[in-house]
Order: sequence, then structure tokens, then C-alpha cells
Amino acid sequence: MTEIKRAIALGFFDGVHLGHGALLEQTKKRAAELGAIPSVLSFDVHPDTLVFGKEVPLINSALGREEIIRRCYGIDNVVFIHFNKHTMRMPWQEFADTIIEELNLAWIVVGYDFCFGYKGEGTAEKLKAYCAERGVGCDIIQPVTLDGHVVSSTYIRSLIAAGDMEQATRYLGHPHTLQDTVHSGYHLGTKIGAPTINMRFPDGVLIPRHGVYAAKVFLEDGSEHVAVTNVGVRPTFSEGDRVTVESHLLNYAGNLYGRQARVEFHKFLRPEVKFDTFEELKAQIRRDAVDARYYFMNTDNE
Repeated sequence: MTEIKRAIALGFFDGVHLGHGALLEQTKKRAAELGAIPSVLSFDVHPDTLVFGKEVPLINSALGREEIIRRCYGIDNVVFIHFNKHTMRMPWQEFADTIIEELNLAWIVVGYDFCFGYKGEGTAEKLKAYCAERGVGCDIIQPVTLDGHVVSSTYIRSLIAAGDMEQATRYLGHPHTLQDTVHSGYHLGTKIGAPTINMRFPDGVLIPRHGVYAAKVFLEDGSEHVAVTNVGVRPTFSEGDRVTVESHLLNYAGNLYGRQARVEFHKFLRPEVKFDTFEELKAQIRRDAVDARYYFMNTDNE
């Protein structure tokens, strides 16, 4: 029995933005032509972390990237390689040989600026020529631009850090998301009449501008809920600096501890503020809820 071939998109795909989307769509097209499995090959750790010794604040964790690829592009076969010093020092030809053989590749799709192998000596053009020698197809996707900007993870990180979620959504092609297990918090939201679900950004993931957002929360049962989401250190309740993500689901009651949820950040509403009393905070949450409903009432009907 002949092993089924794969067509893969190869890259890091942080944020899974419109530029990445061009690779993913081309991969699906090639897979359909070849009767192959459309797949994605990525790395768990950003290569720059080891290559340049600098931490790159990621838009999404590896699990977050996988979830977006599946949900937005319908590619279920997502493979992660652990990027370590061995991978970093591997000659680019050896890396290409390894993935072609181990994944039974028929086609590879990469971006124009893709580099790999020892000292980044493997380029997209070198890979394409090498694949031709191996009888493997290879497409190089040119940059995708929007408003004169090349769509890039670096630019999108700057938008998220500034809280500009509407612009980030345009460049991502989908709202910025956080997927996490709901944690038990301090139950302070319940005490002030605004029960919340508590989540956290994984280590190494970029934290958006602190403040309150119009958001949507998607639960395991597939239900969708308008929410007001606070990203920050809860200055009214806490003197610490631990960042939490608290979402008040409008018109929802139920215990979601231990369940998976996905928060979509749609619109920055206001900065995080320390209130003198619970009553002031409750009144502000009510105003935030009105603002969030108004925002979605207008945007969902466009």
C-alpha cells in the first residue's frame, strides 16, 4: 500500500496572518491537485530565541497557532518540530532531506523570506532548486501587502501592543484570540454582581495593551457570547503585577472552571483604571457592557 503524500506549508506562522494565509491556501490547492494531505510544519520555539539570543514576544502559543490554522483554514495536520541547538546547527540540505523523507513530502510551500539551516544559509530559492532535484514541488509565496504595508508578524505585534485590535484584525484576517482553560479567580467579580471567567496569557506570549475590550467568548459547547474583557493587574483589587484576563460574559450564568474557552479581542474600550469603591467599578462595568453591545450591534450588522 502506497503511503499518502503530504503537501506542507513550512514556517513559524506567528499570528497566522494574511501572509501566512496565502501559504496555507496554496498548500491546500497543491494537496487537492496531488491527492495529498494538506499539512503545516512549524517550530515550537521561535528560531530567533536561539539564533540571536533574544526573546520574541509571540502573538500566539504553539497550541494557539494550531487552533487558528484548523479553525480558519481547515488544515488539521499540524506538525511541530522542537527547535533546539541541534536543529539550529543542521545544514540546510540535511534539514530538507529529513522532512522530505520523514513526512513523505510531495510539495513544499514557503514564504519569500524563509531561511533555515545552519546560519540561515538555506533560502527559499535554494530550497526550490533542491526540491526540483529530489522530485518534490516547491512554491515560493511573495509578500502580501495591505495599505502599503507588508503583512508581517512584527507589524501586527506592534498593533496588539498598542491595543489597536481593529487594525490587527484586518492584517490577521481574523480577530486576535486567546485560548486557555478557565481558571478559578478570586471571585471578586461575583461579589460585585459581574461574574467573570479568568484566563492567562501563556509565558512568552505578547500581552495586549492593558485595558478593557469589547470581546467575544466562545465556549466548548460552540456557543458565542458578547463580553467585556479586562487585561491587566486589577488595580482596584490587587497591589500585585500579575496580568490576568477577566471576561464578563453578558447575559450568561454558569460555572466554567476547568473548561476551555476562546476570547476574541475586537475593540479597545478604555484604559485600566483603579476605582475607589466597588460601586464605582460596578457602574463602570455596566457602562462597558453598554459600549460592547453597541459596538457589536453596529459591526455585526455591517
